[in-house]
Amino acid sequence: QVQLVESGGGLVQPGGSLRLSCAASGSIFSFNNMGWYRQAPGRQRELVARISSDSSTYYSDSVQGRFTISRDNAKNTVYLQMNSLKPEDTAIYYCHADNWSNYWGQGTQVTVSS
Repeated sequence: QVQLVESGGGLVQPGGSLRLSCAASGSIFSFNNMGWYRQAPGRQRELVARISSDSSTYYSDSVQGRFTISRDNAKNTVYLQMNSLKPEDTAIYYCHADNWSNYWGQGTQVTVSS
């Protein structure tokens, strides 16, 4: 059974940075895509960034230029570097992976507030 474990969330001031990590229990080579979604209170879960097995990336318009997704195959880990954080980035961030099934982490809270 695949497990995804996120870490790195927390409280940060506007303009600050955080790096989220998602460690997979197995090789990430088995996944077609890995990505980060977020869900703010009262809103639907939305895709923030995704990295494919060929290392191509996608970013939502709201984070383009501020967030960077990357992967370390040797550590079976995907990262989300978040810079220039805004209060509207406040949400629970979930790691996601897919192959012939979909897998989710438990989520990590990111709060951007002064």
